[in-house]
Amino acid sequence: MTTAPAPQQIRSPGFSHLVTVLSPSAAQSESQAREACLQLELGDIIFFPQSPIDILPQDRDLLLGRKQTSSAYHKNIAYRPAEDRVTGLDAYEQMEAVELRRILRNYSQAAAEFLSRFLEPYAAKWKLDFASFRPVEEQGRHARVHARNDLLHFDSFPTRPTNGARILRFFTNINPAQNRVWLTSQTFESFGTHFARKTGKLESFRNPILRGLRGVARAVHLPGAHRPPYDELMHRCHNAMKEDSNFQETTPRHRWEFPPNSSWMVCTDCVSHAVLSGQYALEQTFLIPQNALIEPRRSPLAILENLAATRLTV
Repeated sequence: MTTAPAPQQIRSPGFSHLVTVLSPSAAQSESQAREACLQLELGDIIFFPQSPIDILPQDRDLLLGRKQTSSAYHKNIAYRPAEDRVTGLDAYEQMEAVELRRILRNYSQAAAEFLSRFLEPYAAKWKLDFASFRPVEEQGRHARVHARNDLLHFDSFPTRPTNGARILRFFTNINPAQNRVWLTSQTFESFGTHFARKTGKLESFRNPILRGLRGVARAVHLPGAHRPPYDELMHRCHNAMKEDSNFQETTPRHRWEFPPNSSWMVCTDCVSHAVLSGQYALEQTFLIPQNALIEPRRSPLAILENLAATRLTV
C-alpha cells in the first residue's frame, strides 16, 4: 500500500483527515491493516483515487441509464445480502430487479473481498449490511429535514439498530464526469457529547425505574421497544444536528471532492458529514462490533456510556 497526503488536507485536531491510498493492495501487512482500521476509528477518510473495485462497462451503463424516481423514499436502491434481494424499486421497475440484484451483489461481494484483507482485523467479526445504489442528484434534492443528506450529521439507522456496532461505509463514484462533493466537520469524540446532552435523554437512561419499564416493553414486544438506548440516543443526536440551523451555518467544516472512478471509506457514526452534490454512487455498509475494534474506548458507544454512566446496549 502506498499512501500520500491529499493536497487539500488540513491537519486540524478533532477533524477528519484524508488518507490517500495511491496503490491499493489487499495484501497488506498485519501492522498496515491495523493502522488502517485505527485511522477509520479515529475519524479519518481513506481515499482511493482509483477504485479497487472493478465494475463491468455494461453494468455501469445500465446503472447510469436508470431514471430513478425523485421520491425521497426511493433515493436509494438497496441490496440486502442476507436475503439476496433489492428494495426501493417502484412497481413498474420490478423487471429490472434481476439485473440490479446481480450488479449490486457483485459490488457487495467485491467490496467485502477487498476489505476482508485490507481491514483484516475486522473481517472475521463484521456484519455485512446493505449495499446501495444512489442514482439521484444530491444537489437540490427535496426531502424533509431529518432525511436531508446535505446537512451535517452522524449516521444512525432508524430501522436497523446497531446495538453499539460501528458503521463503516465504502463508497464508489461511478459518475463518468461529476465529482461527489462532501463536507465534514468535527468528529464524535470532539463534540458528539454536546448533542447527546441536548437530546435530554441521558437522565432517563440512568433512571432504574425507566430502564425497568423499557425491559418490560421489550419482553411484550411493544413497537419500537427493541431499539437499544444507544441507537435511540444516536438517532436523536442525528436529528438534533440537522435541526440546529446555527450549527449548520457556523460550524467549521472541510470540503472534499471524490472524482469519477474513485472510492473512499469512513466510519460515518463518528464523522459528521454532508453530501452537497453528486449523482450515481455505489455503497456497501459494514457493522463492526466493539470486540473487533483497535480502540474501542474511543467509539461513540464508549463515549456515550461514559457520559451516561450506564450501559446503553442490550
